[in-house]
Amino acid sequence: MKNTEYLLSILRIALGFVFLWAFFDKSFGFGFSTPPESSWLNGVSPTSGFLQFGTKGIFNPVFQSLAGFSIIDWLFMLGLFAVGTALILGMGVKVAGYAGSMMMFLIYLSLFPPVQNPLIDQHIIYILVLLCFTFAPTTGSTLGLGKWWRRTSLVKKMPWLI
Repeated sequence: MKNTEYLLSILRIALGFVFLWAFFDKSFGFGFSTPPESSWLNGVSPTSGFLQFGTKGIFNPVFQSLAGFSIIDWLFMLGLFAVGTALILGMGVKVAGYAGSMMMFLIYLSLFPPVQNPLIDQHIIYILVLLCFTFAPTTGSTLGLGKWWRRTSLVKKMPWLI
């Protein structure tokens, strides 16, 4: 059982890093997915390029219509930062699991149907892993601050923040 807890915790931290890295790369343009001149800090929308040119499939018009709205940029970037940070720290893992699942589902829909498989792509796998974190009771406690977080007065007043 302890090995499973450690493995889930390492998976939680690794997936948190995926989210948090996307936030930092899009913010500062480290040159991995985002060149420096296309960074958010240089005034370039972190979502417009994907929404305008990267979406495809039956929901393409819906997602293309969202391009260029700063509220979409802020929600996306805040989501990347919050989900990544929560997963890495082990605090608010349940909320992060649901929020990250919603983000992945929206990205999945923006590319539906998947290219390599009629239904399943990596976004569905991410959703399933994130949902595992929401239902595993000790995921944030092992290799994280989950035990401390659960004891805070804030979480005791609002247990949905676990």
